[in-house]
Amino acid sequence: MNELMYGLITGIIFGFLLQKGRVIRYDKQIGALLLKDMTIVKFMVTTILVAMVGVYLLVDLGLAKLSLKDTILGGNIIGGLIFGLGWGLLGYCPGTQMGALGEGRWDALWGILGMLFGAALFAEAYPLLKATVLTWGNFGKVTLPKVLGINHWPVIVVLVVLGVLLFRWFEKKGL
Repeated sequence: MNELMYGLITGIIFGFLLQKGRVIRYDKQIGALLLKDMTIVKFMVTTILVAMVGVYLLVDLGLAKLSLKDTILGGNIIGGLIFGLGWGLLGYCPGTQMGALGEGRWDALWGILGMLFGAALFAEAYPLLKATVLTWGNFGKVTLPKVLGINHWPVIVVLVVLGVLLFRWFEKKGL
């Protein structure tokens, strides 16, 4: 089975989980943006924590290789602002737009068309961006364990515990 098939299968599973977790619902998206409903935040944090444990476990077992990209603040900040603007205007983030379209919500199509237009614009502007924005604040390939100079497992354990405590706080506050 090739890599594209793995991507398709994991994408379908992820889309199913998005739908079952009700995070592709517009009201959940707006609730997250207004900090009134943390369903999406809980879903994202869970995904990050499970992926973090899984990836490092696979790396330690020699079944995967960790391939990091450079941390570039210019690109991260501008990209994050564009992402946030699109999410705020549409009420969907990229993954949930695809799920919403899959459920038959045609309003998500505008966001998908916007993403395609943005990708084309990025491709055309890439030479200019590579010489400017993508050089601002280049920290290279960094990880929190590397910065702290320790093994990754203590960092993972601390982050998982913090995640669980965050979830408990959300539940206590009714978020």
